[in-house]
Amino acid sequence: QVQLVESGGGLVQPGGSLRLSCAASGSIFSINAMGWYRQAPGKEREFVAEIISGGRTNYGDSVKGRFTMSRDNAKDTLYLQMNSLKPEDTAVYSCYLDKRSPSSRTWGQGTQVTVSS
Repeated sequence: QVQLVESGGGLVQPGGSLRLSCAASGSIFSINAMGWYRQAPGKEREFVAEIISGGRTNYGDSVKGRFTMSRDNAKDTLYLQMNSLKPEDTAVYSCYLDKRSPSSRTWGQGTQVTVSS
């Protein structure tokens, strides 16, 4: 079993920054990828970023150049540094962890990010 706990969400003004954290615990082995999705009210879930085994990162087009993801293996924690935030970044951000064998995806509970003046 894998558990994921996100933190760091909140209210920020446009142009501001936030850093989200996703702490993993439990059976953390055979990890294929970790990443983030977000979902705004009335909209479909949107891919934000992922880090794949080996260290390669991918970002969604809407956050490229503004968001940076990193991983601290010693703390089993994934981070999402969000800069130059826009009102359209407002959403619930959820992290996930994919395992290779057996193949599975675990989701965190999500954290709310609100960008508003």
